[in-house]
Parts: sequence; C-alpha cells; structure tokens
Amino acid sequence: MIVTSSSAFIDSKKHLLILDALRGIAAIMVLIMHTFEMFCEGDYHKLFINHGYLAVDFFFMLSGYVMAHAYDDRWGSMTVVDFIKRRLIRLLPLIILGMALGGLLFFFQDAALFPKIADTSVWQLILITIIGFALIPVPTSMDVRGWDEMFPLNGPAWSLFFEYIANILHVFVLRKLSNWALGLCVLLAAIALYSAAITSESGDLIGGWSLEPEQLKLGFTRLLFPYMAGMLLRRVVKLRSGKRTFYLTGLLLVLVLAMPRIGGYDDVWKNGLYEAFVVSIVFPAIVDLGAIGEVRGKFHQNVCTYLGDISYPLYITHFPFILIYYAWVANNDVSLTEGIVIGILTMLGTLVIAYASLKFYDLPIRKRLAERFLYARKGD
Repeated sequence: MIVTSSSAFIDSKKHLLILDALRGIAAIMVLIMHTFEMFCEGDYHKLFINHGYLAVDFFFMLSGYVMAHAYDDRWGSMTVVDFIKRRLIRLLPLIILGMALGGLLFFFQDAALFPKIADTSVWQLILITIIGFALIPVPTSMDVRGWDEMFPLNGPAWSLFFEYIANILHVFVLRKLSNWALGLCVLLAAIALYSAAITSESGDLIGGWSLEPEQLKLGFTRLLFPYMAGMLLRRVVKLRSGKRTFYLTGLLLVLVLAMPRIGGYDDVWKNGLYEAFVVSIVFPAIVDLGAIGEVRGKFHQNVCTYLGDISYPLYITHFPFILIYYAWVANNDVSLTEGIVIGILTMLGTLVIAYASLKFYDLPIRKRLAERFLYARKGD
C-alpha cells in the first residue's frame, strides 16, 4: 500500500507504508539488541536478538529498493545536484543531532569498558564532534572510546557513512546500468557475501564500523549486495495488488533477527550460512511482500506511519543513551536480572526522544531546508 508519510518531501512519491513500518520494526530490534548486548560479554552465541545486527543489511536493501522506486523514473526532470540536496536534507540533520548527543553525553559514559574516555580532553571531544557532524570517519589513531570505531561518539553512524557511499554510487553508476548488468553485479556481490559469512572466524556478518581494512571490506560487502539487490528487485518485479501482509512480513522479520545462534563454537560456518541466506533470500521476499501489501483501517495505518517515522531518528539517537546504561552496568557490576528494568526504561526513553527529535527538530528543519534549497526557485 502506498501512502504519504509525515516525513516525506512535499513533492515526494507516496510511500510504501508497510516498508516504512518494517524499517521501524528493524530499528526497534537494533535497540533491543544494543540494550542487552552488554550482558553477552563478547560471546555472540549468548546475544539476545542474536542476529539483530542484520537489520543494517535490511536497511541497505530497503534503501536500494526505495531509491529505485522514488527516483529512477525522475532523472529527466531532476538533476544530480537536486538528488544530492535531497539526500543531504534527509540524512544530515539527524546525523548532526546524533553526534551532538554523543558529544554531550560522552563523559557520562566513563567506565573501564571504555578505556580512552578518561584520557580524552574537552578539545579532543569538540574536534571529534565537529568531524562527526560532517559524517567524516576517523582513523583508529583518533579514537576516543577504545573500540576503534570510525564514529566513536555514535557507533551506528557507520551505516549512514555507507549509505552516503551507496547514494553516490547510485547517482553516478548504478542507475545507469541495464537490468542485466545490475543483475551481474548482484550475483558477484552475493558470492562475496556468502564467502564473507561462511569463512568468517566468528561465523557472522558483524562488522563494518572501523576504518581498519578488514572492517572496511566487510562494510562494503554488507552494503553492496543488499543495496543493489533492492534496486534490482524494484526494477524487475512490478508493484501489484496484494493482500494485507504487514503482520506476516513483520513477524517474519522479527523471527529471522531473533533466531538463536545456528551451530556451535566448532561449526560457526553454519551461522554464517544462515545469515547469508537471510540477507539474500529472506530479506528480498520480505521487501517484495511488504511493497505489495495493503494496510486497512486508520489504526493500522497510523501504527505503520509511526513506525516508519521514528525508524531513522531512533536508530541514530539511541546509542549514546545505551552507552550510559552500559557504563552503569559495568561500574556497578549489575547482572541482567538486576538491570533489566532500567534497561527497559532506557529503551522506552529512547523511543520518546526519537519521536521528539522527529517532531520538534528533524521535520521543521528539513521543511525549512527544502523550502530554501529545493523549492525556492519555483516560487520566483
């Protein structure tokens, strides 16, 4: 079903409502995974929402699909500069907010878990924050947390960095490829995806958040297949009338992300195979079913719209608050049983902050930026 989201530009194509909702469900799964990741103590066999990090791969596939849906028939009337403006207006305000929150809350996260915080000066923090505003990744030599992240103030921003790269590839290369050429690229990317997943020492697709060569390689592997597959899916499988698929697709997405670890410590390749299968087969099926599905009734439409609207603000603002929770758990030696209530309250708080960020910051700023940089000449 196609409707207009409150997050849309005024001249946007109408949104695919169930896909918007699925993005919100995936963001909530990331939130739950991150909140309780602390208690697995680095052993991902014990991770709650065990494959929650694959939500990022799902985001990339949704992005490829939606970019093809929204823009690929508009290049005759839209310039490359207009496309870049639209993507910056869509992404940058919340990136700046997410980095600002990361900077403001940084010293509240001090714990042995983050060994470099205590030695970080205010001036270092200001520099890293300003660099983060522009979504410029920093090398490990500039890390101020101790986790070697390219965005140490707000770790999940790594996927937005790769989203920028995908948008650049889209506008200058991918949109110009024929379906056959794009299909060949998808096939090659699928081979790389399966190879990375099955041969991984840990048997998973975790990674991509550092400028270290292996991490960058994995980041591009996780980006290219789902993004291009999403584009190809939108090109070759036509939108058609479908039944109400919201509950089916939402439940399937939750199940594949929450599935316990496959295999044991001696056969981790099984888990890698599962994750590659989910990304390459299950995710495209979910996206296709979601794109054709109908949402009937005002209540269900409002739920789907809400989930879609909060997905991006939730994803990019939640982590600094989760890191404060981590610090509290580490500094007080809190067990899962002792910390679960505070963890749930932290999650609820991030949902409130995400919605407030959308309504009182993101939407007003994007409206003004769009009026200034996209629509001003139309009123001259």
